[in-house]
Amino acid sequence: MKVVLLAGGAGTRLAEETELRPKPMVEIGGRPILWHIMSIYARAGFREFLVACGRKGEQIRRYFDAGTPPGWSVELVDTGPDTMTGGRVLRLRPHLAGQAFLLTYGDGVADLDVRELVAFHASHGKLATVTAVRPPSRFGSLALDGDRVREFSEKPQAGEGWINGGFFVFEPGVFDYLAGDDTILERDPLERLAKDGELRAFRHAGFWQPMDTLREKRILEELWATGHAPWMGEA
Repeated sequence: MKVVLLAGGAGTRLAEETELRPKPMVEIGGRPILWHIMSIYARAGFREFLVACGRKGEQIRRYFDAGTPPGWSVELVDTGPDTMTGGRVLRLRPHLAGQAFLLTYGDGVADLDVRELVAFHASHGKLATVTAVRPPSRFGSLALDGDRVREFSEKPQAGEGWINGGFFVFEPGVFDYLAGDDTILERDPLERLAKDGELRAFRHAGFWQPMDTLREKRILEELWATGHAPWMGEA
């Protein structure tokens, strides 16, 4: 099963870093976040990667031309500078040979058990699985009794609500929901898959952290500096 990585967006909310490089090439601990994400899959045994490149994609190509980790197969595909997420997936159809595939974005990490995700997807027989996560809270949580602070928890996972965590499994039938370059995966395709009963959620209650802002990049850098970054597992 191939792993598709969407690595072509502009990354405008991280403009301090993405002015000169594509967002997936922003470094955490001296390595691009794209490498960190790919390592999550590689440790689970999924080492065939298909990277959908867009703006500044030549920098991603230069990085892998300089050397690919042993055992990894990395294919880079130019999916256009302005193509939307669903359009990028559609452009990769010829490279997926009618097989089910994994997909994620090039800007978020988790301590996700990918093999468990794939097993869950196989168990329900539907076209698509999305990993549901709880968003990390920006602020410390206070549990109050009147004006007495009963409990203080610094930046906990939010206790309510599930959001799209960005780690998907798709069957080839998903391509029937994609219309063209302007298709935004997270809008009409996923909305219709849900309406048709073809979308299931894999709940991941563990660590998950996107890198949409400079603040979030610093969070990941600090975690990496501890030597025990949650998304790197036990290895």
